[in-house]
Amino acid sequence: MHDQVLSIIAREAHREPADLRADMTLEELGLDSLGLVEVIFAIEEQFDISVPFNANDMAQAQFDISSVGAIVRAVERLMSGESPSAAVA
Repeated sequence: MHDQVLSIIAREAHREPADLRADMTLEELGLDSLGLVEVIFAIEEQFDISVPFNANDMAQAQFDISSVGAIVRAVERLMSGESPSAAVA
């Protein structure tokens, strides 16, 4: 699952998955808001999940997008049935 999330993010950032680091931000990857939406949609489709995300108010978002690693942890939490906001660390 980890590798699949990295592959999705890398594809949208036009990079190789091996080039991604857990601490990289979306800004470092050159992903804008449209790129983020594409990542979210691809994750939802790939894993058949619904990502709780409020693009209009990041303070209320329940899905941490602060870094590549945070996104992976949030997806792992969603897949395990835990609250994705618990992945914030």
